Amino acid sequence: MSNPGGQLPEPSQARRRRWSDLGPRLGSAAVLIAITLGSLYLGGYVFALAVSAVFALAYREWEIMVSRAPLAPAGMALIALVALSGIAYPLFGPAGTIAAIALGCLLAILLRGEGMWWRVFGLCIYGAVILATLVLRGETQAGILASIYLGTVVWMTDSAAFFAGRQIGGEKLAPDISPSKTWSGALGGLALGAGAGLIVWIVITDSPWWIGLVIAIAISILGQAGDLGESAVKRHFRVKDSGDIIPGHGGLMDRMDSLTFGVLLVLLIGSLHMGFDSVAQGLLYW
Repeated sequence: MSNPGGQLPEPSQARRRRWSDLGPRLGSAAVLIAITLGSLYLGGYVFALAVSAVFALAYREWEIMVSRAPLAPAGMALIALVALSGIAYPLFGPAGTIAAIALGCLLAILLRGEGMWWRVFGLCIYGAVILATLVLRGETQAGILASIYLGTVVWMTDSAAFFAGRQIGGEKLAPDISPSKTWSGALGGLALGAGAGLIVWIVITDSPWWIGLVIAIAISILGQAGDLGESAVKRHFRVKDSGDIIPGHGGLMDRMDSLTFGVLLVLLIGSLHMGFDSVAQGLLYW
């Protein structure tokens, strides 16, 4: 008998389509990891420039989304201030970063319009993440190690959630926010992210293993919460992907969302333990 709705695709064909973006994803990930590790190792102005470029481009996607219009000169000025906030850190410290973001918020308020408070919110979030990332790296070897620990948990959580969600599927995690996310992906991401973080922790520090595991679990959970939070904002603005700058991944907003709450948590833990000037040491050494 013929199928009135047309022939169903073979299971192998469906699987190939489902993983058709795997090559671009892996290639893009390799390039991003190499750039991140290189700039992280060099530190100083190089790392600040890399952070500035990444988050300025991410804010560009945010600006286009919340303004619901093509990029205008005022939006370009806000993007420039986000970039300046990172570049200012090696020159003027945290005060320089905060001043650039505060100037951006003032400009956003003066611009008014429908997206005014969304602009201010985005500037504050990106400014906080830029500051936390640069403070964590600092100028010491501990900054490199702490950043690798954080990046490992975040990236392994993202990767495991992607693969587990596609391969296992199952019940949706938050269908009203992000229909593609599943409980299997969330739990797979948590397991691999926390496990990978624990391994890195054991290798880079002699501190008790359970502290590294607890922090890794918290980073993984908060990373997935950040991902869902960004999905909720995109759904509010009826945007599927924040951009297409990274082949196989989408926009930079989509890649940075998992880092947001994690790096802020690390900043909080490190500064409470050993002070704002020793965040990396406060995170790693107990």
